[in-house]
Parts: sequence; structure tokens; C-alpha cells
Amino acid sequence: MKLFAPEYYKSFRCIADKCRHSCCIGWEIDIDPDTVDVYKALKNGYGGEILKSIDFDNTPHFRLAENERCPHLASNGLCRIICELGDEYLCDICREHPRFYNYTSNGLEVGVGMSCEEACRIILTSEGYRVVELEDDGEDYTPDDFDAVSYRDRVYSILSESAPYKDRLQMLYEEFYISPSQLSDDEWRSVIDSLEYLNESHRDLFRFYSSDTVTDEKYEKYLERALAYFVFRHCGSALDYDGFRASLGFALFCERLLSSLASTGADDIYGLARIISEELEYSEDNTWDIVNLFNTAL
Repeated sequence: MKLFAPEYYKSFRCIADKCRHSCCIGWEIDIDPDTVDVYKALKNGYGGEILKSIDFDNTPHFRLAENERCPHLASNGLCRIICELGDEYLCDICREHPRFYNYTSNGLEVGVGMSCEEACRIILTSEGYRVVELEDDGEDYTPDDFDAVSYRDRVYSILSESAPYKDRLQMLYEEFYISPSQLSDDEWRSVIDSLEYLNESHRDLFRFYSSDTVTDEKYEKYLERALAYFVFRHCGSALDYDGFRASLGFALFCERLLSSLASTGADDIYGLARIISEELEYSEDNTWDIVNLFNTAL
């Protein structure tokens, strides 16, 4: 089976202690069964501290320490498991984050999520939308009948045209009969209020949403790249045309939300994009609630 990724994927490297928004803070980290077995087999040294830090009730996970820090996050921002034992002793979540995987009509795709500070920087500074083949393990793969990738390619074709950005967005709305403006701004703000948040202050931030926001031209390339990312992550694995359109609606809503927040005068477009990804993409309930609104409208 072939493995594909955006061209920028190969540029990603975790920046560890240089990260201002560590994924080792604020997240409950589940431990996969194979890694649990590895930890249980550790007899000496740091292995004992690892076992003491695990809550084995329900799904095994690390008990968060003070300020919701992973108990193995050292004060210098480095992972003690890696420092003491090596990265081969990481559980699956820690090893893979911020990567995500989707099965498509072409094979398996991998990307990096924009909730990660460094991934966000790479995504928003990378030109183009090329998806490249990384490897082929030779295994047979039978794709679903619906070819969502070809429709995604059409989205990218429209985005790459030379027309003004607002005109390209309008072309997408008209070609796929989907647009965030199918709901009024007040209706979207009601939806925003109903979502769950990791940080409650983001609820107030997201209330600045407007489908008709006109942002400074200096942000347009960032908005275009963010939209291309959302489309890559959410549209390529659609099982039918309506599912593709609903997922595209989610991507377009996220783009309009980023545009709205950028229009408030906040200079950190990277931070705003990261927050949107963290709050909307990394909550399956939030993602589904928004996608389902577009499903209902079809």
C-alpha cells in the first residue's frame, strides 16, 4: 500500500523544549496495550517511576502532575522517558503526535496537525498543495468506490488559480454548493457557544466569527494555506459526495473563523490557527457537530 503526505510533511521535526505550547501539558495521555506491557517489563532504573505514574483504571494513562503537566516532562521541557530510556520507549500517542492518518482512494495518507506549534508554522509558510508519495510497502489495497481525492484535487486547482482570493472562495462555494453563509452569523455564534472548549477564553474569542469578514491582504496566503490543510485532513477520506461536501463545509468554516479572528487585529496568525485546530479538530464532538450541520443542510 502506498503512503502519501503533503510535501511539507518531510520538514517536520518536534522542537521539544523550544515549544511554547507543549503537547505534554493539559492533555491526558493514554498508553497503548503494547507499551503498557513494555513498561511492566522494566525492572530497574527509571522504569519504576514510569509504573508509579500510570493510572491503570479503565484505559491506562499517565496521571497528570501539577499544572496538568505530564509527570515525565522535565523542568527543562524535555521528556524524561526519552532522556533516560530512548524514544523507542514512548507510547504510540507520544511517538505519533501530531501526525494523523487517513485512508483514501489512493492509499494511506499522513499529515501533521496544526494544533502543534511547529507543524502550524510549517503549514502556514509552505507554498503549494502537492501531495507526494513517501513509500510503497507492496501490500494490496482495495479502495472504496468513491474517489474523494479527485474532488479534493479540484479544490486545490481552484485555490491555485490567479484570481483574487475572495473570488476563489466564491468559486468553491458555487462549484460544490456549500458555504458557511448557509447559516447566519448569529446562528454560527450560537453553534460556537454550544461547543466544548479546552480553554474557556476561546469561546469568547470565537464569537468574533463572521462569514463575510474581509481581512487584510497580508493574511490571504495564510488563510489559503490553512484552508488547503483543512481540506487535506478532512476531505480526502470522505465515503461519498455528500460526505465530501460536508467535510469541505467544515474546512471552509474553519477558514472563515481564522479570517474573522485575524481581522480583530491580532498579529499572531500562527497562534490563532493553532487555537482553532486545537479546539475544533482535536475534539471529535466539535468536529462532528459542525460537519453534521452541513450534512443537515445538503
